[in-house]
Amino acid sequence: MSLIDFKMMGAIERILLLRSVAIVIQLCAVIGVYLFIPHDISVLPLLLIIAFEIVFHLLSWQRYRHRQASTIAVAIQAIADIVFLTLLMAYSGGATNAFVSLLLMPIVIGAVSLPTRMLAVVSLGAVLAYSALLMSLPTHQHHMDMTNHFIGMWVNFLLSVIVVTLVVGTMSKMITNRERAIARQREDQLKSEQLVSLGVASAQVTHQLATPLANLQLLFEEISEEFPDDEAVKAMASPLATCRNELNHFRELATAIRENQISAISPLTLFSNIKTASNLQYPELELVTHISEHDFANIRINSDAMLLPAICNLLQNAVKANQQAGINQVELGLGVEAGHVIISIRDFGGGIDATAAHGAALVESDKGFGMALMLSNSTFERLDGELSLSNHADLGAVASVKLPMVNS
Repeated sequence: MSLIDFKMMGAIERILLLRSVAIVIQLCAVIGVYLFIPHDISVLPLLLIIAFEIVFHLLSWQRYRHRQASTIAVAIQAIADIVFLTLLMAYSGGATNAFVSLLLMPIVIGAVSLPTRMLAVVSLGAVLAYSALLMSLPTHQHHMDMTNHFIGMWVNFLLSVIVVTLVVGTMSKMITNRERAIARQREDQLKSEQLVSLGVASAQVTHQLATPLANLQLLFEEISEEFPDDEAVKAMASPLATCRNELNHFRELATAIRENQISAISPLTLFSNIKTASNLQYPELELVTHISEHDFANIRINSDAMLLPAICNLLQNAVKANQQAGINQVELGLGVEAGHVIISIRDFGGGIDATAAHGAALVESDKGFGMALMLSNSTFERLDGELSLSNHADLGAVASVKLPMVNS
């Protein structure tokens, strides 16, 4: 097994692997002492302790072979190692055993695998174990008094525990936080690359549509002059005007995003704009609104040109989810929570899965979650907001947009 494979293991897997090696070494050491070294140590208790350790090890391996272990389970495994090592030391010289410093090993493993509180419990267990071994020593019969020496060994062990707990634990947490930060940065970079690709593709499509649309407008004007009363010609006017307006609106949005135009608006204004957009796009939708009893007069939130379209994307997802369930009702809520304005949209569809719940990645979806959801989430993040998706306790899904309050 390579070092990379060992690093890729979970904490419980590393503990079980190291204990397997430790059991083999313990058996070899006991048998070697019994066969080749003169001793006054009873071997049978040591073999019984190792037998119990093997049984515990096999049960642990069976339990955590195909499941994820919690931090409490990892701490229990580390404490069990301390117990077995203490028992082995107790029957082989106690605190005078040359291998008593092995009690530091569970602390080292805990320092890189456990949170601070759990690590403190494991460290305290090792110190108590060493203290028990020291107190159980019989009166020394040598001419030289070894009591001070053993107490010094105990102090040295205590200092080693403190150093390992603080230094190794702190370094492990720093490395973990750095790896998480690098992973978040890599994820943000990938998401930014996806957004840039989508923006470039949208700009190309808009540019390619502009010229044909202008030609169609000229042809329409010529045909309308020759056949002003033709019904087919009249029917072309509205679609062409819609395409022209949407193209101009897209140019305005692109300009606003490029110039980073952000303004502070009232949540009530945004809420009203959402209801207006809903009535225009989905006139048959039954929109039920809920506004918390709070004074929104002096509250402002940051907004840009993409905030309203981003929330409308969530509203469109809710409408699609309702269509699959045959329901025509959406709940729109506005509230305040811990310095943030919360805008919630609840549908009555079949709910969401874990993949769509993150909203940060571009995923394939037949339920309305995908590119639009990722674009909406990027808009909220640009405004220091947050999007969270969850299933309602009764029926459907809830999309909650959390936007921070700003000074007006």
